[in-house]
Amino acid sequence: MTLGGGTVRAVISRSMMIGLLLACEISASEAMAANQGTLGATSTGDIAISASIPSRARITGLSDVSFVNQDPSTAASAAQDICVWSNTATKAYTITATGSGSGSAFTLSNGAGTVPYAVEWAATSGQTSGSALIAGTASSPQASGAVNQTCSSAPNASASLIVKMTTTDLGTMIAGSNYTGTLTLLVTPQ
Repeated sequence: MTLGGGTVRAVISRSMMIGLLLACEISASEAMAANQGTLGATSTGDIAISASIPSRARITGLSDVSFVNQDPSTAASAAQDICVWSNTATKAYTITATGSGSGSAFTLSNGAGTVPYAVEWAATSGQTSGSALIAGTASSPQASGAVNQTCSSAPNASASLIVKMTTTDLGTMIAGSNYTGTLTLLVTPQ
């Protein structure tokens, strides 16, 4: 009989819980409904206001990279501090880099030939090396320390972008020829 009594108590508790949840749901929907004023010397009504925003990200502070008259016996490296901001609760984002070479490759071209370069990323500013990015592939999630969209207040930057060229690749370039390309960085909030 104890087992049967326990079953009955469980059913009653479950029924009461379902009723309580339904009552809360009805109260919540009523609280969100506008209340109309009545006729009188004064009339008061009220409305509920709600707001939400979608996930957003922004990258700013980018500068062009130029390796002019680079000694081919010395590897080239250019690091820059940039601002990456995300409005998600964790301030997380991924970065996807694509080059202007064939198949989005990280290459520079002089019209007759191409030379590769490497791209690295660090989720903190002031870095001269970071994790290698693969063309067209999103990085692992990174966390931004930026408190506003353009890092206009501390911290003034939240990430490091590093572009590198090896001595081997520099040695394949033709002297006096200008090699150019474009690197595109896609930031996706997470």
